Amino acid sequence: MIGRLSGKLAEKQPPSLLLDVQGVGYELEAPMSTFYSLPSLGEPVMLYTHLVVKEDAHNLYGFLTRLERSLFRSLIRVNGVGPKLGLTLLSGMPVETLLLCIQNQDDASLTRLPGVGKKTAQRLVIDLKDRVSDLGGGAETGLAPMSGEMAAGGDATSDAISALVALGYKPAEASRLVSRVEADGLASEEIIRQALQKTVRQGSAGKG
Repeated sequence: MIGRLSGKLAEKQPPSLLLDVQGVGYELEAPMSTFYSLPSLGEPVMLYTHLVVKEDAHNLYGFLTRLERSLFRSLIRVNGVGPKLGLTLLSGMPVETLLLCIQNQDDASLTRLPGVGKKTAQRLVIDLKDRVSDLGGGAETGLAPMSGEMAAGGDATSDAISALVALGYKPAEASRLVSRVEADGLASEEIIRQALQKTVRQGSAGKG
């Protein structure tokens, strides 16, 4: 089992990144909660990892904090939640908000994320509500200031739309979310952050 990797950030295009570890390139997938705090290309970074072994592939997932990895591992143990949906859950709202939704049994907020139906949201709450405190809720959470530059090549807006589609949003919905952001001069990670923040705020406002 690969528990963590330390190297230089060679490429990043949400939700995928390439980590150069002493000349060996490791391809990983990561949630936006990790992408928001990645350093610039060529800078050193250490990622906690989780390996998913399938018959046709070995997929490696990377996280900046132990909390993110622990939560990811707990999420994919829930019936009906695979690694892709786990990344979507960690990307669709701040980690602290996700933990609060589970703790407060707020399955309605969870269903706003792509791929999360009512039954899946209820299973997440039932299976994880008693384990939130064990995950260290409140530590190392929140959206850190995004660092680094735009992904090499391509347009930041298009990259943001592609990333949201990869995370489970339908193309039309991804385009709509990105269109609500003043994207001039922003890196793709920041466009995604603002688009998802608007979604979370609108959902919260709708309850009032």
